[in-house]
Amino acid sequence: MTDRDVHLPVAAQPSVDSLADYAVRAEDGGYDCVWLPETWGRDAVTVLSTIAERTDEVDLGSSIVNAYSRSPALLGQTAATLQEASDGRFRLGVGPSGPVVIENWHGLEYGNPLKRTRETVEVVRRVLSGEPVDYDGDEFSLSDFRLRCGAPDPAPPVEVTGMGPKAVELAGRFADGWHGIMLTPDGVRDRLADLERGANLGDRDSADVAVTVGVTCCALEDEERARELARQHVAFYVGGMGTFYRDALERQGYDEAETIHDAWQDSDRERALEEVSDELLDDLCAVGDSETARERLERFETVDGINAVAVSFPRGAEESEIEATMDAVAPTADGA
Repeated sequence: MTDRDVHLPVAAQPSVDSLADYAVRAEDGGYDCVWLPETWGRDAVTVLSTIAERTDEVDLGSSIVNAYSRSPALLGQTAATLQEASDGRFRLGVGPSGPVVIENWHGLEYGNPLKRTRETVEVVRRVLSGEPVDYDGDEFSLSDFRLRCGAPDPAPPVEVTGMGPKAVELAGRFADGWHGIMLTPDGVRDRLADLERGANLGDRDSADVAVTVGVTCCALEDEERARELARQHVAFYVGGMGTFYRDALERQGYDEAETIHDAWQDSDRERALEEVSDELLDDLCAVGDSETARERLERFETVDGINAVAVSFPRGAEESEIEATMDAVAPTADGA
């Protein structure tokens, strides 16, 4: 049985309370986990602490916090603390983000994202073990300290995001889980082969690596509005958030991704939107009325190897549209 999770809205929200309210709504709707991304808005740790206080059963996690703005030791401390605050419901999702955010917002050199992610995972795991942390890597060197509070039991899983073959291979080799985005069902199948290869390199069973795939969803009575929001969302990420999303679509055979990216970079937003074809939108997203959105979401849940599908929302969606979508595709909804 595939879990159904929620990615809380990545765009600006009115308050911490509004994000916590979404999490409570997700718990009431039977979702399995609430994931919170961290970009350049509210920090994830404060919001997740609030959510932990206001929920009882739903798992909660970061998807993702980046591997640059906090040291691996601090990420380990944070994971241990949130595991305690949530009574064992926390999952740490970490990844490199992209140079647009890391260099232009955090003011840090992007460097080697794969190596930094791998070493971050290794250090965090050692911190969470409660044992002394002695580590000599290319990115980090630590010695002589151990977690001052009690080590969490059980330790929260450490999961990573990744879009390219090598990043997914890394997840299969070192992490407890992999988070995929900007993927069609066939695109997921291709990346699962990379995950399997990584697991083999690490002498692991790929079944032990939890696979969570984020799908942009919008379920509204006004189907055209739902499609418009999703189209804007895809164009923004492919065109405005670096090259990772563009490359991910091109690997899946969507050559128009380059045109979308170039048009957006040339400030021709109208053309960028036009290049997001109906075929691409239908393959990548779950949008339309409630029944259509549920059916398109279920396509991902039938992919062998996916453990959870995370419902995410277009960045331009209003509060009422997020709530309507969350309710329409909730595990407790009719037909879900």
